[in-house]
Amino acid sequence: MTSKVLLIYTGGTIGMNQNPQTGALEPFDFEHLLSRVPELAQFQTEIATYQFNPPIDSSDMSPRLWTELAHIIADHYDEFDGFVILHGTDTMAYTASALSFMLENIAKPVILTGSQLPIGQLRTDGKENLITSIEIAAARNQDGTAKVPEVGIYFNGHLMRGNRTTKQSADEFNAFESFNYPHLADAGVEITYHDEFIHRPVKTSFTPQFKLDNNVIIFSLFPGIREDLIRHIIATPNLRAIVMRTYGSGNAPQNPWLINALREGTRNGKIIINISQCLQGCVQMGRYDTGYQLQEAGVISGYDGTVESAVTKLMYLQGKYEDPEQVRKFMRQSICGEISI
Repeated sequence: MTSKVLLIYTGGTIGMNQNPQTGALEPFDFEHLLSRVPELAQFQTEIATYQFNPPIDSSDMSPRLWTELAHIIADHYDEFDGFVILHGTDTMAYTASALSFMLENIAKPVILTGSQLPIGQLRTDGKENLITSIEIAAARNQDGTAKVPEVGIYFNGHLMRGNRTTKQSADEFNAFESFNYPHLADAGVEITYHDEFIHRPVKTSFTPQFKLDNNVIIFSLFPGIREDLIRHIIATPNLRAIVMRTYGSGNAPQNPWLINALREGTRNGKIIINISQCLQGCVQMGRYDTGYQLQEAGVISGYDGTVESAVTKLMYLQGKYEDPEQVRKFMRQSICGEISI
């Protein structure tokens, strides 16, 4: 049976063209993008397309557009075996993380990809990224189930779990990496799927969630951080959650004012998640006294999760639950493979 894949074009470098007058990259028509990839005609897969009009720069990505993407996938879920989203690289990891939570119990592939060079340029990485993403989205097991029933990012020969991935380079073709989780597949002469690392839904019913609450902020600790600014952030009206980027394995300065401010925030219902500034490794708040004090102040470990995953998971949970204790409970659990417990 022929697989059917929906190709969703949101924008990004892959669909850019160079303005001959200014030299700047500008979006151009999606049909022109497809015409640059005649190889798509060789696919046994049936490919349909959906275009954001106008295309958006990924810097302008927002929860509203994540909801729109979730609706597009939900509305066409029964028609297609897989989905490929062409997306700008700057916020791709945020979008992949958000969709991994919003598309609850998904049993089909949603593969995000893009490129570092426009698809019309000779040395573009866009063609291979697009072609292999479609192949992965169409891939099925002998029993007809999807090879990769989750949200992933495919880039430069590697398929990674979407909510484990971070953009690591603005210049290299190897733009993304999943530092704390193995690749789901690697594409060389053959595509090798690592089945033991692929997430499979526990429940069979696909139940998309469309409500997000973005009353959340990210801040990084640094030597010399000011008490008045931190207290101002924590006391922000309507703010429900904070992703706090700490040192090493989850450590913070031993300033009494900082611990007191964090404790006061948690008592007032704020949810504070501890994520390491390191790209690799895990938050272990019991390892050093500085981390232990954070734990005592009610700060929750973000384990080995990414910033992108933590902030979008908070938006998703806050959209579902008014009670901060419910949000705290699920932040301590792995919902779809975003953290290792």
